[in-house]
Amino acid sequence: MKVPLLDLKCQYQRIKQDILRVTEEIYDSQYFILGPHVEALERQMADYCHTTHAVGVSSGTDALIIALMAAGISAGDIVITTPYTFFATAGSISRMGAHPCFVDIDPATYNISPEGISAAIEGMSPLERGRLKAIIPVHLYGQCADMDPILEIAGENHLTVIEDAAQAIGAEYKGRRAGEMGDFGCFSFFPSKNLGAFGDGGMVTTSSKAFHHTLVMLRNHGSHPKYYHSLIGGNFRLDALQAAIVSIKLNYLDQWTKMRQDHAATYRSLFSQGGLEDRVMLPVEKESRHTFNQYVIRVAEKRDELRAFLLESGIGTEVYYPVPLHLQRCFSFLHYREMDFPEAERAAAQTLALPVFPELTAAQQEYVVDRIKFFYA
Repeated sequence: MKVPLLDLKCQYQRIKQDILRVTEEIYDSQYFILGPHVEALERQMADYCHTTHAVGVSSGTDALIIALMAAGISAGDIVITTPYTFFATAGSISRMGAHPCFVDIDPATYNISPEGISAAIEGMSPLERGRLKAIIPVHLYGQCADMDPILEIAGENHLTVIEDAAQAIGAEYKGRRAGEMGDFGCFSFFPSKNLGAFGDGGMVTTSSKAFHHTLVMLRNHGSHPKYYHSLIGGNFRLDALQAAIVSIKLNYLDQWTKMRQDHAATYRSLFSQGGLEDRVMLPVEKESRHTFNQYVIRVAEKRDELRAFLLESGIGTEVYYPVPLHLQRCFSFLHYREMDFPEAERAAAQTLALPVFPELTAAQQEYVVDRIKFFYA
């Protein structure tokens, strides 16, 4: 049996006619950059994320960059974040000339540790504290970070909070949506995300009128009105085609999320029957709405051998992420060493993402779990 990690072709067949209709409309209009389709998606996203404003941008990475720009982050500033995330989180900080300050993760959720944030700030010199300007918590795999203490720490230290919600559209923490809690929420529409475009795209949410105004200017080279530039921005504009496609998909998102959650429950049931409690740790659903952008298990031993075996069995998997950011060569100038963040390093060595896309069948899930049981038997 073949079980891909993700099957977007199956998803496309269901919405194909809607997609073809709206894309033909855009071709006829010849209006490809920003415009009414982007504005419509911005209204939808603001409503979905329970924020006042949303600004469409060119990618999830650019969402982080433009949020940092709007927050006034500049060369020499310090931004706290996690080393266990996709590269764009810390890469965006460095592209602003700022310095990432890494903090270890909660081993259960893989999200940044609030206690670690407090300890990192307490360990800073007065000069470093003066340079500390923001925190970027990442809502990894579809589950929100522990935001109440993070927001409290940020308030006490006058720090901007930029939620990296690229993997967490629709996730909730104590009834609040990802992207609603910080000063900014940054989303990605990369095709593999729960809400994916047919290329790159992103969104920044905020409930600040001032930040919204700045974001709109920055995404179009800092101009307002046209050809009058009071800020130095960039080309962060969202394509109308991508916005229209994401807008259609947004209508199905809650249904797809429910299917992912059902798959997670099925995995839990299947694994509970296999006597693998000492071998396989399943995802912890700590917060109120986990959206399962990824279904990530943790194995105490032979992770890479298991992955190779599953590949031979026709099962797609992925490792998110094999090298924590503090050990990446490009961040060697930060002078971090192995075991500076032991939980992130253990997660990098032990975790494995299994298929969880909405159209996954029960038979496919049974096959995945059966193969894992066979491997460890």
